[in-house]
Parts: sequence; C-alpha cells; structure tokens
Amino acid sequence: MQEQISALRQQFQADLKNVHQSKQVEELKIKYLGKKGSIQDLMQHLRHASSEARPVLGKQINELKEEITALCEEALGAFSQVERAKQLAEEKIDITLPARRRYLGRAHPISQVLQEVIDILVGMGFSVQYGPDIDSDYYNYEGLNFPPDHPARDMQDTFYLTKDFLLRSHTSNTQLRVMEAHSPPIRIIAPGTTYRNETVSSRSHVFFHQVEGLYIDKNVSFADLFATMEEFLSKLFHTAVKTRFRPSYFPFVEPGLEVDIRCTSCQGKGCRLCKQTGWLEILGAGMVHPEVLKNGGIDPEAYSGYAWGMGIERIAMLLHGVRDIRMFTENDLRFLEQIG
Repeated sequence: MQEQISALRQQFQADLKNVHQSKQVEELKIKYLGKKGSIQDLMQHLRHASSEARPVLGKQINELKEEITALCEEALGAFSQVERAKQLAEEKIDITLPARRRYLGRAHPISQVLQEVIDILVGMGFSVQYGPDIDSDYYNYEGLNFPPDHPARDMQDTFYLTKDFLLRSHTSNTQLRVMEAHSPPIRIIAPGTTYRNETVSSRSHVFFHQVEGLYIDKNVSFADLFATMEEFLSKLFHTAVKTRFRPSYFPFVEPGLEVDIRCTSCQGKGCRLCKQTGWLEILGAGMVHPEVLKNGGIDPEAYSGYAWGMGIERIAMLLHGVRDIRMFTENDLRFLEQIG
C-alpha cells in the first residue's frame, strides 16, 4: 500500500505540471480530494491492512492529503491572481466613451388620443365623471330605456358576470348616476373602458375605450348638439370639418342620429379609407329620451338634453391612418414608436 501512496503522489505531481488555469486546479482537487477521489479510495483500502500497519499507513495518507491540498491552494492562488489581472486589463472601461442612451417612456397612442379628447371637451365647459367598469343591468341597460328583448342585452353582446351584474358595454352607465347625484344644468363627459362579447377582427375588439357626453338643461335643442359636434370635431382634427347627420336608433335617445365627417384622407372624393363614400362615421348621438330623464329623477317637461358616444380607437385609427384595431393591443414597439 505504501507503493500505492508513492505512486499517487507522483501521479499528482505530474498532473499538476499540466495545469494552466484555476478551473483545471479545481478539477484536480475533485479528482484527488473529492468524495470519490483517489485519497478517499486509499482510505477504503486501509481497512484491509494489518492492525499494526494501519496507523502508519493512515498517517502517510493524511500527510499526502495535506500535501495535495496545500499544493492545490498554492496553484489556485497563483492562477487566480494572474487571471484576475488579465480580466481587469481586458475589461477596463473607457470613461471617455459616450454613455448609453436612455430612452424616455411615452404614453400609449390610445391614451394620447383619449387625453386630447378630454382636454378639448373640458375646454368647452364639460366636467369629467367616471363610472364603474362592473355595473348592474339597471344602470347599463334598463335605466337607459333598453327593453328586455333588446339584442344588446343578449349574451352574444354582453359579458355577464351574474344575472344582474356585467362588464359595462358603454360608458353610458355613468348617465343615471350623475342625474341621481346632481340637478341640472349637467354638462359632463364620461371616459373609460368598455367591453363587448364580439369577434376580434380588424374593425372590432372585445374591449375598447369610449367617451360619453351628456348635456341637460332647460331648452337644450338639436341646434346645441350640432354646434357642439362641429366645434369639437374641428378642434380634434385641427381643421374645419364638414359634418353630416343621419337618422339612427339608440334606445336612450329620441330622436337619434349618426354623425359623419367628410373623409380627412380624400376630402370627400372617395377612397379606401371611407369605402368610396367620401364620409367617415364618427359617433352616435341624439336627444336624451324622456324615460331616461325620468329614471334619473329629472322632469322631462322642464328639461331636455343631448348625449353622444364615440370610440377612441375609431378616432385614433382615423387620426393615424391605422387600418387594424388589434395593433393597439399587440404591444409591438415598432408600431407604437411610429405613431407615439
């Protein structure tokens, strides 16, 4: 066994001469000093020695272990010092180089358009009111004069959470809350997110943003609505726009209408954006239905009002020439940087 100890010492010395980096020293330590290393193997064979030779051989094995440990630590220190010096030389920083450019964050295009719409309408005398995203069927439908069999109340259009509560399908759910809390004159806008159970396509999504407008006072007429729309749209598109009003039906207004503007791309000549009609549909509006006024605690014989609602994504698509509404929610930085 003494020959094995001597041979192991010679083998280690030969291996140590072939080591050139600290990683190899670590591997050498595992080979000789590890739990399954050569020194541990000698200790296993020690039990086969005679009781007289066992103490002498055990001492020699421990001395070899200490010798190998000391030589490994010495080699590891020497190589680590050289490698550290090389690393410092290669990885030094040139402080005269320009620093990395830090890019500032920016608001999402929808947030920008929404804020611009709010700023314009606040400047026109409207106050901002907010309603809950989760609301009762009464404030979202029944109180707004939606009959029980109206298609919009069906599951195909609305995300119902329970029988009586749902994700609001429009920001019109703010109307009754404001009427109940305040007496006329009322002049408010209600921005927020809305949800509809629709097929996601280039023109529709399951969630989008709206701004609802409401004005109630004595002797409010269609003329007031027309003037407000023309003023607002001209400010929004930064130019005088030609408007067109078409009769339409909405349960919470009577009469109701659709508001179009002359195509901002072709100026009414007909193009792909306006589908060759020369007009772009912008929003729905109308005079507040008397039943809605009653439900809000306002006398329809003494007061009248108008309301309108617009989709912010629709406005953003027109302002920036975006053809697919899904691009606003895909978080593609290339797209967001272009129109942000």
